[in-house]
Amino acid sequence: MKHTLRFALLLSTVLATPALAQAPACGGNFAQFIEGVNAEAIAKGISADVAQNALRRASIDNKVLSMDRAQGVFRQTFLEFSKRSVSSNRMQVGAKKMNQYAKTFARAEAEYGVPAAVITAFWGLETDFGAVQGDFNTLNALATLAHDCRRPELFRPQLIAAVEMVGNGDLDPSGTTGAWAGEIGQVQMLPRDIIEYGVDGDGDGQVNLKQSSEDAIMTAAKFINALGWRAGEPWLAEVSVPSGNFPYEKSGLGQGMKLNDWTALGVSFRNGAPTSQNLPADLLFPQGRNGPAFLAFPNFSIYLEWNQSFIYTTSAAYFATRLAGAKPYEAGNPGNGLDDGAMKQLQQKLAALGHDVGKIDGILGGGTRAAVRAEQLRLGLPADGWPDQALLGKL
Repeated sequence: MKHTLRFALLLSTVLATPALAQAPACGGNFAQFIEGVNAEAIAKGISADVAQNALRRASIDNKVLSMDRAQGVFRQTFLEFSKRSVSSNRMQVGAKKMNQYAKTFARAEAEYGVPAAVITAFWGLETDFGAVQGDFNTLNALATLAHDCRRPELFRPQLIAAVEMVGNGDLDPSGTTGAWAGEIGQVQMLPRDIIEYGVDGDGDGQVNLKQSSEDAIMTAAKFINALGWRAGEPWLAEVSVPSGNFPYEKSGLGQGMKLNDWTALGVSFRNGAPTSQNLPADLLFPQGRNGPAFLAFPNFSIYLEWNQSFIYTTSAAYFATRLAGAKPYEAGNPGNGLDDGAMKQLQQKLAALGHDVGKIDGILGGGTRAAVRAEQLRLGLPADGWPDQALLGKL
């Protein structure tokens, strides 16, 4: 599920009136839940006719719930996911799209500071440049996820925004389709973000992210800019790390290192170094010290706001570097990772040792990586954050 950091709101602010408080915030009888959403939409200034028209046919889509629970892509390794997602065909199509819409991309960078390669990489990964936008009914998908009590604080505001889009004529409650999590269009935007950041890129007076590539490009640029993109700065660069007694424990996100610190330790660039040696820089080993290595700069945090999956974000950032002219990464020879059962066992052991790994889900997320690095350091192992059977055995 995309764009997960920008949309959480406290339901206490939503349920501010007695009429709204009578309806369940999530769960319970679906018809009563929809009544509460309808009342909230009206309280926010949406007409009663629009709200009723938008919500009267809303229903639960059990396939949406199945997709939400699965999300198996997060269990792939970086090499697995990046090789599949950054394919030669996507590279070729991406290059053609950048040439085809060169004027629009130039305008996007001039107005929002976001390079064409960055937008194109998201465009390619999200929908194969608009070819695969999803066939889930958007209103039903959002109603399903808002009713489900796993993340109502994220999806209920999106459902209200979808109702607002119906009133604006930008969403057909029975006909608009998209991704299972409610995203719409070629760059997969959620309704609140379409309302706030939508740009008419082709000048036809409408924002149509499903059919207009120009609208999708300009809207993505505005959204990325709003997330804090720093114009003229890099986002990710492949590097080589010297062998021997290297301080792997300094790797990982948020360690406070700068580019000149890494170059002093012998880290070198495969595709040319950034001009500013004073940039904050995090050394990333997506698949351990024997696999590809990257330096991530402040703009990399924008990828993590677009999608919280470390594997997805690193692959998207790498794809953008390739579209910008970088060479393919050196895959190296990383050791075998842990299967789902072993990863859950590892997380349980780490949690028992006092580490915050979040949910025991078998996914190598940021909390698990940090805990692995800490235990590797404690046990005298190279602290690259990549768990294997040797570490699991020692624990």
